Parts: sequence; C-alpha cells; structure tokens
Amino acid sequence: MDLAWLLDWLGEPMAALAGGVVVGALFGAFGQQSRFCLRAATVEFSRGRLGGKTAVWLLTFSAAVLATQLLWAGGAVDLAEARQLAVPQSLSGAAIGGLMFGSGMVLARGCASRLLILSATGNLRALLSGMVFAVVAQASLRGFLAPLREWVAGGLTTASTNGNDMIAMVGVSRWVAIAFIAVWFAAGILAAVRNRIGLWPAVAAALTGVAIPLAWWFNASLASQAFEPVQVQGITFTGPSADALMLFLDPPSSPPDFGIGLVIGVFAGAFLAAAVTRELKWQTFDLSTGMRRYLGGAALMGFGGMLAGGCAVGAGVTGGSVFALTAWVTLLCIWIAAGLTDWLVDRGAEAAATEPVTPKAALA
Repeated sequence: MDLAWLLDWLGEPMAALAGGVVVGALFGAFGQQSRFCLRAATVEFSRGRLGGKTAVWLLTFSAAVLATQLLWAGGAVDLAEARQLAVPQSLSGAAIGGLMFGSGMVLARGCASRLLILSATGNLRALLSGMVFAVVAQASLRGFLAPLREWVAGGLTTASTNGNDMIAMVGVSRWVAIAFIAVWFAAGILAAVRNRIGLWPAVAAALTGVAIPLAWWFNASLASQAFEPVQVQGITFTGPSADALMLFLDPPSSPPDFGIGLVIGVFAGAFLAAAVTRELKWQTFDLSTGMRRYLGGAALMGFGGMLAGGCAVGAGVTGGSVFALTAWVTLLCIWIAAGLTDWLVDRGAEAAATEPVTPKAALA
C-alpha cells in the first residue's frame, strides 16, 4: 500500500507517530478485551494446567508469528533489515535478561504491556509499577546502569552463531516455518475451545497478535517511501516506555516517533475498550497486595527487558515472529523464571493461607 498520501499530509515524523497510535490502539483494545497476559499464562502452565490464560497467550503469539511470516512469504514485507536479524544480538543478554524479566513479571503481576493496559483501566498499582519500569529501563539504556548492561550483553553474541535467523540456521523454507507455527495456532484454538473462553476473547486474542505484523508492515512501507531513515520495527514497550517518560521529564529535540505513538495508542485503546465494556475501576495498594514486590519486580523487568533487547512482547512475540534466535531464548527464559518465581514466592504463601488454623484451646 502506498503511504505517500500520509507522508504528504502529515510529514514523516508525524506519519510515524500516527501509525504508532493506530497500531497501539488496536493492540491495547484487543489486549484489554482478551486479557492477554504472559504472566498469567506462565503461572497457569507452571501449575500444570493448559487453561484459558495459556490459550489466550498461545493464540496471540501464534497469530503474530503466522501473520508475519505469511506477509513475508507473500512479498508484502521484507524483514531481513529488521534489527533482530540485520545486526548481531546478545545471547547472554537474551538469557539473563529473560530470566530477570520473567521473575520481575511475576512479582509485579504483569509484563510491561499488561501494566500499560491495566494502567489505562484505573489500576494505580500497575501505573506506579510501569513508571518504575520505565525509569529503570531508561537508566539501563543511557544512565548509570548502561555500563553493566553493556558488559553482560557483550558476553556472548550471535556473531558466534553466524546470525540470528533460525530459519536460515535450520535450513528450511519459510513455508515449513509457516506450517510449524500453524500447528501452534491450531493448538491455541483447541485449547480455547476446551476451556470455553468464548468466541470474542479468542478472536480478540488473535487480533492482539495481528497488531504485530501490522506494525511490521507499516514501518517497512514507511521505510521504503520516506526520505529520512526509518527503523523497521514491530511492537515493543521497553525502549518506547523509557522514551515516553523522558518526553515528559526532558522533551527531546527530535520529534516523537512510532514508539511514542505506540505507548499513547495502547493506553488510549485500552481505556476506550474498558470504558465501552464498563470495566474502568480504581485499584490501588492495600495490606493484601503490598508495594515492595511490585516495585522490585518492575525494576527487574526494566533492566531485564533492556538487556534482552525487548519485553515479553518486544523480544518474545515481535522477535519471535521473525524467528530471531535471541527472541526464542528470551521467551524460554521468561517462562522458566516465571514458573520458578511463582513456586518460590506465591505458591507457598497461598498454601499457608489455605491451611486450617487449629484453635489454641485444642492444643492445650
């Protein structure tokens, strides 16, 4: 599709911003309606259930990968120049960052995208956690934590694996990869039917995933028609969240870009979806929720996400959609760390809370 009309109307920077707002609004609205949440899926799966939350995540992930690969195979996009594939990526950062992000995600009760969506519905716990996430991400990108991030990330890179493209490594055609992920999508449909999550949540979950290839297509189209260089990117929240925070604290000299629009759009889309379905509700910290675990988890996600090159969506789903090796390493480590953290922190506490209390008189 020719975007010349959009570039002529808005100019290149504002066109990128507008595209981010539209894509973000779709992701936010469908993500809010489907209850897409990697934390919920990992906790459910680690407790031995392939339930509705896992089904929603599986539908979103497989729809994103399947639609992206179909666009690429059909010639609508060429993602060979995407950052995840065009330049060496950090395998050590993917593994360690994924472990940190997965643990932090359980502690904060939501990944970066989920915190943003929940913030839009009135969840002040998510809003504060999201701000801490953005502050630590910014410190990891350009602040005092940047040297540590660079040191860890420099440990092992994909320069030693001759690239980051798993399809090229395995030596199969793109259509074989499409068939592989189509099986995942079918498994997601089967899990959704077995758990009776309903037609609308299942469709919304798949459409949440479709926002990923929409972002790829928009930025690839913009890059091919704009005069200034445009980064070919999908959806991620670690870097954009940090940039959005700095937009309020210290407005940059350069105009807002796709990432800034993405954050704005997700918040707006989630808010509108929750308003239409009457799900807006103020929620804050209380004695049962506490605060330290949320803020500590958000800090772990901020550093881990920047170290891994993206959040659960940016590294896990967006990177996974182009079969980037580091993305799948990050995703695996997120699942492992989330399951272990849930086992160490939450399951024991829940078991203790459900144990019957023996009256003191009976013990006398």
